[in-house]
Amino acid sequence: MTDSFVAPTIDWIYLVPILVVLGTGVVGVLVEAFVPARARRTVQVTLALLATAASFATIVLLWRDPAVQGDPATGGTYGVRVLGGSMVIDPFGLAVQGVVVLLAFLAILVIADRTSTGQDAFAPTAAAVPGSPYEDLARRKGIEQTEVYPLVLFAVGGMMIFPATGNLLVMFVALEVLSLPLYVLSAMARRRRLLSQEASFKYFLLGAFASALFVFGVALVYGYAGTVDLAAVFQVLAGGGTPFADMPGLVLTGVLLILAGLLFKVGAAPFHAWTPDVYQGAPTPITGFMAACTKAAAFGALLRVLYVISLGMAQSDPAAQEDLFVALWVVALLTMVIGTAVGAVQTDVKRLLAYSSIAHAGFILVGIIGFSQASLRATVFYLLVYGLATVGSFAVVTLVRETAPAPERALVDATAGVVAPGGESASAPSAPTGGDPVGDDPSPAVPDAGVVLGEATHLAQWAGLGRRSPWLAGAFSLFLLSMAGIPLTAGFIAKFSAFGAAIAGPDTQGGGSTWVLAVVGVLASAVAVFFYVRIIVLMYFTAPAEDAEGVGVTVVRSRGPAAISIAVCAALVLVLGVFPSPVLELAAEAVKFVP
Repeated sequence: MTDSFVAPTIDWIYLVPILVVLGTGVVGVLVEAFVPARARRTVQVTLALLATAASFATIVLLWRDPAVQGDPATGGTYGVRVLGGSMVIDPFGLAVQGVVVLLAFLAILVIADRTSTGQDAFAPTAAAVPGSPYEDLARRKGIEQTEVYPLVLFAVGGMMIFPATGNLLVMFVALEVLSLPLYVLSAMARRRRLLSQEASFKYFLLGAFASALFVFGVALVYGYAGTVDLAAVFQVLAGGGTPFADMPGLVLTGVLLILAGLLFKVGAAPFHAWTPDVYQGAPTPITGFMAACTKAAAFGALLRVLYVISLGMAQSDPAAQEDLFVALWVVALLTMVIGTAVGAVQTDVKRLLAYSSIAHAGFILVGIIGFSQASLRATVFYLLVYGLATVGSFAVVTLVRETAPAPERALVDATAGVVAPGGESASAPSAPTGGDPVGDDPSPAVPDAGVVLGEATHLAQWAGLGRRSPWLAGAFSLFLLSMAGIPLTAGFIAKFSAFGAAIAGPDTQGGGSTWVLAVVGVLASAVAVFFYVRIIVLMYFTAPAEDAEGVGVTVVRSRGPAAISIAVCAALVLVLGVFPSPVLELAAEAVKFVP
């Protein structure tokens, strides 16, 4: 006699924020197949913005759900386990999801922007050989890669699952779902095509290696505990009910490998080598999206794994917990030192912001190592503040462009007569354009946007920007000051909270040595102020220098979306620096963490 099948009960309402984003991504794929090309971009942008906005709204509604927040009268239990524990809907997970979706909405505005040159940041045919006649033909026909938006939504969906899963295998699936679209998006830059494809290839190879470390770590944890469910792993660690209880090195090695895979995504040393090259080569709007959203999602997943394993080890094997603490201590120290020391000598704005991202990963790790509720609150607030400044900074970078040298301007005038309103020559010759020269074609290259080229990323090109565009330079200065942690900006509150959480951490963690990391963090922040302020001095107090080849710099106008994103980011950075209490109180509720 066989038992009758019992259908599983799934609380779909708690999965709505994720389903909205992933479902819209699927709809976006269908849009590519059935919507006419002339309307495709408008439909995709609208769908992407509506999906992220609707997802954020549903997260807000779930935030006050009694089952999520818990009832103090019943012992303060909270959180909902969905799909057999594969998804854990608790205040911490919702807080990280909310940060990811909010930052993604602002990043999509930058991705969707078409400046006064009439073009976006993406190549018309991402798979074409850079500089080939095929790519040139696609550019002149005005082909657009609207597949960008479904890819972004799939990445956001993976980022939302990543910090909210209680199962290590589902966490790996989420890691791949968020990573694979980013590998493709990194290769789609409109200009500097070879650099973009190189960045994508490096990101893919190192990302695959990090994923392999993650899976190997999951296998070791499964071998020790007999399960990949984090709640069950916690119970095994706390109770020691496993045949391998006398082999704590097995689970410690597995956890360290899992953390290596997660630390790769946050760009922490020594897993940071991909960050400068990928940030520099990827399309600038995608760089901002990656830097803000991926870091938030990865830190959320890291916290969930780290705190569950650490709490379990504290009850069964304090020595193993101490070894885990020492490893994180070293990683945080290296990350801060490398990020600030190497960032101070950078001459490219995007690489400088990349090393700034590495340094900030170290600052966040300092707060995490405090292993307390204050650490969780500080981390959630820091991720929001850093993400706002990062999305805004890279949005500014998209608007500062190089202009063609005088000989090429004359070529444009001679071949096209005038430059079309979209910035492209009306009748330019079919020669390889933009990007990198390929082949032996002797015909000269004509800039695909008339006299306006790609982003001006060398620091010397930012000299005098305060005179060309005072408002844009002012917004960028505000973002830099927030990253530096200057008072009256949100960055100051974020760093103060993180370092305070480290100092107030329990003395059982390394004998109270977290205060040493806090001191190093303060010193590293002081060093970082140098390269942030150096850019501000260049923009306001240095006269622009004419390039030896006649390449100039101009500020192109946003057609709306990027300007809105910059304004919102700047306003929030100021408001959270002056009135941080409401958001800090919300972040304090996120410390309700389900093991």
